[in-house]
Amino acid sequence: MTTIPYTPALGALPTERGTLFRVWASRARSVSVVLYAGDHTTIRPLTHLGDGMYADVVEEAGPGTRYRFEVDGQVLPDPYARCLPDGVHGPAMVWRPDYSFQHAAPDRRASDLVIYELHVGTFTPQGTYRAALEKLPDLAALGVTCVELMPLSSFPGRWGWGYDGVAPFAPYAGYGPPEDLMALVDEAHRLGLLVLLDVVLNHFGPDGNYLGSFSPEYFTERHKTPWGDALNYDEPHMRRLAVDCAEHWLRTYRFDGLRLDATHEIFDDRPTHILHEIAAHVHRLGRELGTRHFLFCEDDRNDPRLVTRTGMDGVWADDFHHQLRVVLTGEQDGYYRAYSPDVAALARCITAGWVYQGQRWPLGEQPARGAPADDLPAPSFVYCIQNHDQIGNRAFGDRLDVVAGPDAFLAASALLLFLPMTPLLFQGQEWMASTPFLYFSDHAGELGEQITQGRCQEFGHFEAFAQGDGAQAVPDPQDECTFQASALNWAERDQPAHARALTLYRRMLTLRREDRVLRSTGRADLEAGSSGPLLWVRRGPDHDSRTLLLNVSDQPLDLGGLPDAGVYWLLRTQDTTARTRLPPRSATLIALSSAWTPQVVATPAPAPEPLDAVPAAHREEP
Repeated sequence: MTTIPYTPALGALPTERGTLFRVWASRARSVSVVLYAGDHTTIRPLTHLGDGMYADVVEEAGPGTRYRFEVDGQVLPDPYARCLPDGVHGPAMVWRPDYSFQHAAPDRRASDLVIYELHVGTFTPQGTYRAALEKLPDLAALGVTCVELMPLSSFPGRWGWGYDGVAPFAPYAGYGPPEDLMALVDEAHRLGLLVLLDVVLNHFGPDGNYLGSFSPEYFTERHKTPWGDALNYDEPHMRRLAVDCAEHWLRTYRFDGLRLDATHEIFDDRPTHILHEIAAHVHRLGRELGTRHFLFCEDDRNDPRLVTRTGMDGVWADDFHHQLRVVLTGEQDGYYRAYSPDVAALARCITAGWVYQGQRWPLGEQPARGAPADDLPAPSFVYCIQNHDQIGNRAFGDRLDVVAGPDAFLAASALLLFLPMTPLLFQGQEWMASTPFLYFSDHAGELGEQITQGRCQEFGHFEAFAQGDGAQAVPDPQDECTFQASALNWAERDQPAHARALTLYRRMLTLRREDRVLRSTGRADLEAGSSGPLLWVRRGPDHDSRTLLLNVSDQPLDLGGLPDAGVYWLLRTQDTTARTRLPPRSATLIALSSAWTPQVVATPAPAPEPLDAVPAAHREEP
């Protein structure tokens, strides 16, 4: 296997003698660095070292110097830039960190993680690193232990999700300077919070992607992704970029781990897959720095080998979200058609970890999807009831409570936080935020028009848009109002409905942290089952168990066989004093000191309407 000796990474690297500029331009005849000082421009040729590598130390270039590279007469931004203060099309800035970290990362186990996903641009009205930093005490007080930032690699425009980044070493300047990001991580550590970063290594965005202009070998036509030609991980320089990117965020900014986006779209024909190489490097770096780094994959293959062989700490297990949502809402659009509105199927998903364990996948060409995951510990499954994708990829960015109703949302929340799997919350979820999270972008010209048209076409076949001009109502992702509508409204937390949700989340996270049974993360004592529209999940031994009961129906349920003694109610998502009756769309958490298998004994019929509530024309006279 071809390897590259360990040398400084590409780009601009400040030294005591000036700045070392290093470029790989595989087919170039000449490469220079173009320096900018006000209206004055200086061009310094770089020395060809062979195999497309060009480098030189430029003494007059120090931190703060703006620069681009000139490749065979074409002036290009640096795709390895550490700082892009003027955006992805502007000159880069030679950058040396100017921040002194004060706090070490907290010592957390995988079983301690409660992940809170946030988008810096919409998490606060200001949309900056500094403003997000100010809200971290609220997350720590809630009971969150880990913050996950959506992608920060520089992307074009004034707003965006971040998944179309093109400069994987430079944090997006619209959120603030790099030192503000360092301060955010430092403050999180002071508060006992870990910080993960969402990193995209399966593609680069279509606007501002200059890598191919330096070396087309970064990409390959052998594999295709939804975004075009795949990144070429057979090329050593592409592999080095990915590993250097991971190390950069962990070493320079002191992130505590990475969430790797859509790893099923990372193709590698080499014997050692790039994901394995990244995992080995990241864990080795953690040992060097005396800290633990976490690695999670978003991957739709349900492949436990990502943990058992590749070295990841966990996998986004979206089957749980999809199965739960279908049970609560009956939705069958898109990929929800692969899931049945069956409570028993949800129970099986919880027991197995995910739904598809090798069964035929009904929506694609693949003959089977997934494999059994019995050997994975519970924290290796990242569960959610909503995240940026599951909200933002809906036409109107509506959250679960809008579709399923507030009561069902609270019941689902209790289930999520009761399970031993790693829970992920999306910003504002803890108070049942009323704001949507829409898809938004700010691409210029024809690309922007294509984004707008494509968004409407995407939902044309959905049932909700099958009639009339529904697709025309899909919010335009290019409209600034779409971005602004997605910003959280922190002031609403004190309103009764939102305060009720916040109270539930605080209570459940306290139980998860302090209850002797819920602190355990083993799957051996996790059992789930169903009785009609009742889902029950039990944790712990018979003599000291915790059982969560979830009524997914619109009618109350009566339970049979509940022991007369040794039963303690820990939480109810709806106010009720009934001992054996579950209100509609509700969850109840109980502690028991003896064995009990929940059963529905009868589904009460709806109470008849009062006579004077029925219109006279429809009354039956005695």
